[in-house]
Amino acid sequence: MRPGPSAFYVWIAVAWFPAYDLLRQPSWVGALGLAVFAAAYLAAIRMAFGEGPAWAPLVVLAAVTFALGMAYGGKWLYLCPLVSMACGVVVRERAAPYALGGVTVVSMLVTLRSGGGEDAVAAVAWGTFVAGVVVHVTLRLFEAREELARAAVLRERERFSRDLHDLLGHTLSLVVVKAEAVRRLAPRDADAAARQAGDIEQIGRRALAEVRSAVAGYRGRGLADELAAARLALEEAGVRAEVMLEEIRLSPDADALLGWAVREGVTNVIRHARATGCAITLRDEGERVLLEIANDGAAQAFTRGNGLKGLAERGAAVEARAEDGRFVLRVAVPK
Repeated sequence: MRPGPSAFYVWIAVAWFPAYDLLRQPSWVGALGLAVFAAAYLAAIRMAFGEGPAWAPLVVLAAVTFALGMAYGGKWLYLCPLVSMACGVVVRERAAPYALGGVTVVSMLVTLRSGGGEDAVAAVAWGTFVAGVVVHVTLRLFEAREELARAAVLRERERFSRDLHDLLGHTLSLVVVKAEAVRRLAPRDADAAARQAGDIEQIGRRALAEVRSAVAGYRGRGLADELAAARLALEEAGVRAEVMLEEIRLSPDADALLGWAVREGVTNVIRHARATGCAITLRDEGERVLLEIANDGAAQAFTRGNGLKGLAERGAAVEARAEDGRFVLRVAVPK
């Protein structure tokens, strides 16, 4: 989960160190400056995660922090890393390395100007630079992951839309033709019109079942459930089923992908192959798992529809061809 503004608000606690100096040596200028620092820091973080421009409070934050550092030195220099953190949050484009480098250099100069030695300069510079880089890189990684997730969802939606279009396009065209026939026949042949209406009902029910099957397919049931469903479906279709599996430990993604492959392959066999026998084999080949679905029916059982294209899009290696009097679908999935 991407960090929110509250993950950065807590770092305002660093202001306790200069505040402790103020308790020992009160200064209304220092107190006012520390209050402005806290307000600017919180405003920059809040606006960076919101919709408002965060540059103005960031500039104020940097100016006040460096002014206080030069004036007081010591523990007041602990505020410099917070400026760098705010830069890492606000500046998320290509300008970020320059902004972080600039803040680091200025913090070194401020430390020197306030009388700090080499060790103090090195410590402040290191803390300032690392604070900003860690924040910037972390946020960019989360943003990149979110972008990849959005792209994956978009691809899945496009593929699902394409599959539904292919699934319903022919059916709806047929419904339109049948409805036109009903309209023409109704005035002169009620029985023929009723038969056409019955066909429309059957087509609609079949289309509804196919849509439900497609939606269930996108949810996925896993390899074991799909194999059980495939065996039952083949037996009901009068196709002799033979299943040979090796014991293989699969990742969740591989398990879902192989389950999808079983469903697609067996569905094609039942619908198109006119087969009498179907053998399903699962073998471990080291870095990948190979699924074979072979039948003794017609070659068009493995025409490359959107189902097989979807397997390839998800990272599977798909091959379908005639071999030794059989037609074999091979799906290789990284283990």
